Amino acid sequence: MKIKSASFGAMDNNCYLIVDEKTNKSALVDCTEYSEKMMKFIGDTKLEYILLTHGHCDHIAGAMGIKEKYNAKIVISSADEPMLHSSRLSLAVFIGGEQNNVDADIIVGDEDLLSLGDINIKVMATPGHTKGSVCYICENAVFSGDTLFYCSCGRTDFPSGSVEEMMSSLKKLSNLDGDYNVYPGHSEHTTLDFERKNNPYMKRL
Repeated sequence: MKIKSASFGAMDNNCYLIVDEKTNKSALVDCTEYSEKMMKFIGDTKLEYILLTHGHCDHIAGAMGIKEKYNAKIVISSADEPMLHSSRLSLAVFIGGEQNNVDADIIVGDEDLLSLGDINIKVMATPGHTKGSVCYICENAVFSGDTLFYCSCGRTDFPSGSVEEMMSSLKKLSNLDGDYNVYPGHSEHTTLDFERKNNPYMKRL
């Protein structure tokens, strides 16, 4: 498995490309924009999935264009799926973000599995930032969206956010066996062991 990362947009969103090196099949984690930069990021890989960690506009704005260009399947949770068709729910109308309505192809829930060549991608429901926030776990990597950040966690004051659910989701991540590389939706990459020891929100658990 190969993981590429790059920052996109005014809010410095991290997007990730998971590549199965045997088949050159890939999955894009979040899709901030439809642009030449994004297409160069995807490169010559065979894009199978656009894995959305949640439905806020800075994570989904490019999904329509990228889906149409690569015939990739959009994956999102049932709770956040309505954000794909609503600039109010996605917050685009409030922050001047872009809203490009698009249909989901695969609706996922907790512990669902997706196959990418020889790679299994597991879905972990992690509500708190939004009701339908999820993390994607494959091999030793957690793509945590806006749930877990370097020494922080996602905001809970947006519609459908919840402090209680966020703390429960952080506990769920903390309880994973072993260490993982953590790839968040914003800020720098980290590890689960580091966050267990240093993240003030995880230390409260």
